[in-house]
Amino acid sequence: MKRLVIKIGSNILASADRGLNTERLHALTKDISDVIDAGNSIVIVSSGAVAAGLKKLGLKEKPKDIKLKQAAAAIGQSSLMWAYEHNFSGFHKKVAQVLLTKEDISNRQRYINAKNTLFTLMSYGVIPVINENDPVAVDEIKFGDNDMLAALVAGLVEADMFIILSDVEGLYTKNPSLHDSELIGCVEEITPAIEKTAGSAGSAVSTGGMYSKILAAKQATSHGIPVAIMSGKKSGLLMRFMKGEKIGTYFNPKTQRLSSRKGWIAYGVKTKGIIYLDDGAVNALTTQGKSLLPSGIVKIEGDFGVGDYVKCVDKHGEKIAKGLTNYSSKDLDLIKGKKTSEIEKILGYKYSDEVVHRNNLVLV
Repeated sequence: MKRLVIKIGSNILASADRGLNTERLHALTKDISDVIDAGNSIVIVSSGAVAAGLKKLGLKEKPKDIKLKQAAAAIGQSSLMWAYEHNFSGFHKKVAQVLLTKEDISNRQRYINAKNTLFTLMSYGVIPVINENDPVAVDEIKFGDNDMLAALVAGLVEADMFIILSDVEGLYTKNPSLHDSELIGCVEEITPAIEKTAGSAGSAVSTGGMYSKILAAKQATSHGIPVAIMSGKKSGLLMRFMKGEKIGTYFNPKTQRLSSRKGWIAYGVKTKGIIYLDDGAVNALTTQGKSLLPSGIVKIEGDFGVGDYVKCVDKHGEKIAKGLTNYSSKDLDLIKGKKTSEIEKILGYKYSDEVVHRNNLVLV
């Protein structure tokens, strides 16, 4: 059995003038049901709530005003979930709505609660349908688009595969609507050139275009999760893909799978400050697999406390790692560059030799 996270884009499910595309949604629920009946477990991350609400408000495109967008999401969310409930019931499947904000992911306790809820639902054969909690989310806590939310969910549930259903076949060498181009079947590594190829344009009802999907794929593959981008407008592709047929664009995972905890440190939690490292400390972390000691710290930025998460960078500001600090910024400013044997003499106490222990650190 494989655990799959499937992200369904708003362009597939709805349009501003027509509302929900019930025929396409029915076809998708059949395809997903077939994958489940083959012995797999599915989590859906669905866009479409805002687009579904636009028609009810008489709007032709997604509003820029956040209050109006949140109102559209509130109106459209019930229609979207009813449509999922109605269509999946025809295939003897049950669904559950789960609404998340970035705050739910960055808070460790909420992250664990969300994880437990999703695994409990799946253990009862219920399909979680996840969306960003648009009616209450504000700019400071928004994911920005459901592609990134889906990537975080893939890490949250330790997915074996992350599939993005799009309105195009996959990643092309150029924008296929403007140029003659070729579909890229496999991407071994998401380089700056690949990101540039993806462009950045969205549509009237969606937040992100191919660029946001590539960034989501980059995050998931860095987490050790393979990713596929394929058309969500053609029936039968999911089962063909699961049987080994080459469909769309496949992204190889960059590294071995991160543990759930380290995946959360790397991508779910927001950092509170920056620790600058000398070359020796960078080498110790990146090639020797060691913890961060105060002797390798040259500068501190930000105001953070014990137990907060910090970003570790080299002397040029390039990101090296993220981790949980055992000392506050105030204390680190006093012991930076010092030997571990000097910590207690300087601070009057010593919590640990390590500023960031290897178990609480992830290379990024």
